[in-house]
Amino acid sequence: MESQERKMQLLGTTPIVKALLAMGLPTMLGMMINALYNIVDAFFVGGLGESQTGAISVAFPLGQFVVGLGLLFGNGAASYISRLLGRGDKEKADNVASTAIYSGLVAGAVFIIFSVIFIKPLLKVLGATDSIMPYAVMYGSIYIGSSIFNVFNVTMNNIVTSEGAAKISMAALLTGAILNTILDPIFISVAGLGVTGAAIATAISQCVSTIVYLIYIFSKKSTFSFSIKKCKYSKDIVTEILKIGVPTLIFQLLTSLSITFINNQAKQYGDAIIAAMGVVVRITALGTSMIFGFIKGFQPIAGFSYGIKNYKRLSEATKYSIILSTSFCVVLGIIMISCPAQLISLFTKGNADMISAGAKSLRANGISIMVFGFYTVYSSLFLALGKAKGGLFLGVCRQGICFIPIIFTFPLFWGLNGILYAQPIADGIAAIIAAIMAIFLHKQLRKERNQYTNINIKL
Repeated sequence: MESQERKMQLLGTTPIVKALLAMGLPTMLGMMINALYNIVDAFFVGGLGESQTGAISVAFPLGQFVVGLGLLFGNGAASYISRLLGRGDKEKADNVASTAIYSGLVAGAVFIIFSVIFIKPLLKVLGATDSIMPYAVMYGSIYIGSSIFNVFNVTMNNIVTSEGAAKISMAALLTGAILNTILDPIFISVAGLGVTGAAIATAISQCVSTIVYLIYIFSKKSTFSFSIKKCKYSKDIVTEILKIGVPTLIFQLLTSLSITFINNQAKQYGDAIIAAMGVVVRITALGTSMIFGFIKGFQPIAGFSYGIKNYKRLSEATKYSIILSTSFCVVLGIIMISCPAQLISLFTKGNADMISAGAKSLRANGISIMVFGFYTVYSSLFLALGKAKGGLFLGVCRQGICFIPIIFTFPLFWGLNGILYAQPIADGIAAIIAAIMAIFLHKQLRKERNQYTNINIKL
């Protein structure tokens, strides 16, 4: 009980910067560690050759969509849970948490079975060349088949964070990532399993993260009690989960599609370019995942503050989240701009084409990532406040509305550069759109705050 009270204090009364760091840093580190799964796989597989690196690149979008299913129910539930806890409705928060967990597992299982059955045609659509396909099938079958653990982990990550227990998420993700780093070289090189070994290492590591979450649940340390009996598919619960979760799923789907479009556009330039773009995506995703993790700490504070009508705290949380996330993104961007070739070289035996193309793209992404924190704060804020339309629009903006037209048109007149610079250009346009929407959102919040203040004065 005392632990639960501390969690509520963290969401509602702890000084805002301290609360953001306490909530955001563990999840930020956890997401960074989770992203290292892909970095570590690419690093060790890179020593096998460009076709093998290309194989894990074309399988990556399927894994991202599976993560999206976890986010659909986890992020959708987390936003609603934070507002329910702010209102003191613990019983309904229990219903939402249980509904999210079991729904995510069922949806994930259905998609995974479909993907494994049709793995080869799916990989073809995702950009696998004839030389990449054998390795992609070996890696993808195990990688996707074991992703049911990741669905559970991602859903729990969001739910646990919504109750102010971000350290548990960090512990679960950290345990899995460390294990993956240890197992990758053992299975890939020592056991001689190649890309299959990378997939097996990832599967075991994700399973261990699941066990950490299960221990947390069964030890009764969670604010929530999970049970099939508590699943409630009432209209309001389903609506609240989906109106926040669907934009998140669409965002994740567009992320998968953007990688697919890049792979297919890069096909004509050979396996080395596909491998290069795969490495760029992973390095960039390491940074963006950390920002997403930090903002996951901001979201429950924003949702809780909005739920109890504490507009001052909501404003402070938004301001400091922008400052902290942008500071991080600027430092990260400088690193990416300063040594792009050296970073790409870590993932290849010395392929000049891969290093040259990857360095160009990574340098451009280093520039655009500097505005990513600002964009993510507002795309998350709309969802935290339950404003699904704004959240949906911003969710599809970066990887959809802005990116898709660019990736299909720029290569026509700019060749390979049109592929390498497509994402950075889309990021810049999306940040401008987010700034415009932010102005209107703050006007609306000021109006709501004034109305609430006037009502209290009259009472």
